[in-house]
Amino acid sequence: MTIISYAGMAKSNAVLAIGEAENGAFEKADSLLKEADEMMIVAEKAHMDIIVQEAQGVQHDFKVLFMHAEDQMLTTQTLMILVQKFINLYKN
Repeated sequence: MTIISYAGMAKSNAVLAIGEAENGAFEKADSLLKEADEMMIVAEKAHMDIIVQEAQGVQHDFKVLFMHAEDQMLTTQTLMILVQKFINLYKN
């Protein structure tokens, strides 16, 4: 749930950042994207912990919830890259 929660909050901030940039509020957009980066660090750490456990031999049942968490995290990472590009375009 940590991955889903933090990736979800990061995704929300990234979408808000596009809106702020579109309205010329670049400092707010940058701040929202920075917060999204910090949230993704938490999500990515939780994800890596599970991967490391499995590499160390801990057997995890494959769960749909974990698959959803990974999907949420990877989608958010892609979105954040695009948001940064959009912010840069609006600034120019």
